[in-house]
Amino acid sequence: MFNKDDNMKPFDSKVWLSSPTMHGEELKYMIEAFETNWMSTVGVNINEVERMAVEKVGCKYAVALSSGTASLHLAMKLAGERLYGQTDLGKGALAGHRVFCSDMTFDATVNPVVYEGGIPMFIDTEYDSWNMDPAALEKAFEIYPEVKLIVTAHLYGTPGKIDEIRAIADKHGALIVEDAAESLGATYKGKQTGNFGDYCCISFNGNKIITGSSGGMFLTDSKDDADKVRKWSTQSREDAFWYQHEELGYNYRMSNVIAGVVRGQFPYLEEHIQQKKEIYERYRDGLKDLPVSMNPIPEECEPNYWLSCLIIDKDAMCQQVRGEKEALYIPEHGKSCPTEILEAISSINAEGRPIWKPMHMQPIYRMNGFVTREGNGRGRSNAYIKENGTVDVGIDIFERGLCLPSDNKITVEEQGRIIEVIRKCFE
Repeated sequence: MFNKDDNMKPFDSKVWLSSPTMHGEELKYMIEAFETNWMSTVGVNINEVERMAVEKVGCKYAVALSSGTASLHLAMKLAGERLYGQTDLGKGALAGHRVFCSDMTFDATVNPVVYEGGIPMFIDTEYDSWNMDPAALEKAFEIYPEVKLIVTAHLYGTPGKIDEIRAIADKHGALIVEDAAESLGATYKGKQTGNFGDYCCISFNGNKIITGSSGGMFLTDSKDDADKVRKWSTQSREDAFWYQHEELGYNYRMSNVIAGVVRGQFPYLEEHIQQKKEIYERYRDGLKDLPVSMNPIPEECEPNYWLSCLIIDKDAMCQQVRGEKEALYIPEHGKSCPTEILEAISSINAEGRPIWKPMHMQPIYRMNGFVTREGNGRGRSNAYIKENGTVDVGIDIFERGLCLPSDNKITVEEQGRIIEVIRKCFE
């Protein structure tokens, strides 16, 4: 139970969850874009970040876009047209078709399915990686054998069991959109994430491992797919002297100015990953005798450690209840809960966050299908053991887990004080 004392003076400057870390080269490339007047969606910076992404990830082609969400949207459009053919103008390429999606993720993973008229069907999480459960995915195909598209995300920079997911997809003739927005630089069996899907996407949002303040990238080994995405992202302008349009397009190309920021960030990717790993290890060591565990790292995975998270043992949870926008808890000696810990961290001017609330619990998607490894089911807020005994893993992790301040500029002293605050929550 946390009791703030005189030693718990707030930090003078806020310790963030994960904020941009600039190095100087970013400004040089932005100024270069300004001085050469390449301020639009073409220029050397864009060409360079596409080359850097290909070199780092190991794919053949990269298309720089305005956001990770834009990349996911065009991936869904590509997948829909490949699976179901082109549609009438204004009708999404996935119109009326079910799509299996990661359940515990940010809604940017899922919303692009709906942009294209698809119906997200959520696949439960597994404890080993906090990502899509292959057993639940296989069960979902037993229930909905007609599904031909899987959207899977790598949560908090840790790869999911993508080989098992790929084997299930191939067995059922399904395509995969790989959302690697959070996992740039992470590897699975020695291979970079962003290589495992039929269509792959990364993000340079302001809180990511490297950033452009915004921006994203579509990754592929298919020149035809890269050319199609590049065309769609520039309003589908045809190769004509005048402005000719034969299909629907979007204003999704990355700015050459934003690309300058990303270009300056790329050389520091490995440094950022190492800093994040050290933060993870200090939390792990500093909290090891408490009834908590860190977010798991499966064998054969090397995460990018984007966010350090913890989950509280079930028997060490005090009573906690969450509504749609507020949470309450009852303090108890020797026990704690995410709400108490997050409030305690906040009291010293540090930022933590709840785990992603599973998509099947979101009001917008509450009526969509949801499948656990035991079969079809519906979750219920604050009830991760449903009436038939099936474990809803995503809700369990959401109820007991939280994201810790993981900014790579955090000092050892600052992190030590945060660890001390967490320890006091269990006194």
